[in-house]
Amino acid sequence: MGSSALLIIIAVIGGVTIALQAQMMGLLDKTIGTLEGVFITYAGGGLLITLVLIIMRGGNLGAWQSVPWYAYSSGALGLIIVGAIGYSAPRLGLVATFTIIVSSQFVVAALIDHFGVLGAATRPLDLSRMLGMALLLAGIWLTIR
Repeated sequence: MGSSALLIIIAVIGGVTIALQAQMMGLLDKTIGTLEGVFITYAGGGLLITLVLIIMRGGNLGAWQSVPWYAYSSGALGLIIVGAIGYSAPRLGLVATFTIIVSSQFVVAALIDHFGVLGAATRPLDLSRMLGMALLLAGIWLTIR
């Protein structure tokens, strides 16, 4: 199997997992609350990755000083993501929630690529990408109307 096919399979697994997690987080949110659901999500993930790192004898954590300071905000950003998905999914539905989330991701990613911020390689925003974003905005409208 080529490396491109493997990357596509990994991305598909990630997408399937995100949709399943969103449904489960929505159940947690509706049953016990947003903050409690975020806590359970992160505590469970934290416990699992701790076990994996113990098995791997720490992985590459010794290189933590070489990481740019702003990269450490990823945990806080993850809390926002998990909270937003957990709160929105049971209220808007999975399709509307993910249409908005993915469209927002695409727009911000295109801007990050265009300006090369946060260590990203510069990839200019061209007409094709702008048309793609316009289609995503139309998709949001079609999905939530």
